[in-house]
Amino acid sequence: MSEEYCTTGDVPKPPVAEGPPYAECVLCQKPTEYPESHKGITLCPVCEWQEAQRAACSG
Repeated sequence: MSEEYCTTGDVPKPPVAEGPPYAECVLCQKPTEYPESHKGITLCPVCEWQEAQRAACSG
C-alpha cells in the first residue's frame, strides 16, 4: 500500500540578496534575506516557516 502526501511542488524562491538593502517582510516588516528590488511577496525566515506550518498537511 502506498501513501500519498500533500506537496507544494517546486515553488520558485526569490534570489537571496548579496547585501543590503533587503526587502521587508510583508507580514512583520522585518528585513528578509531577499533583495529590495525583488518583485512579489517576501517573507522573513520566521514568517516563511510559520506559513509553511499553516500550509502543511495535517496527516
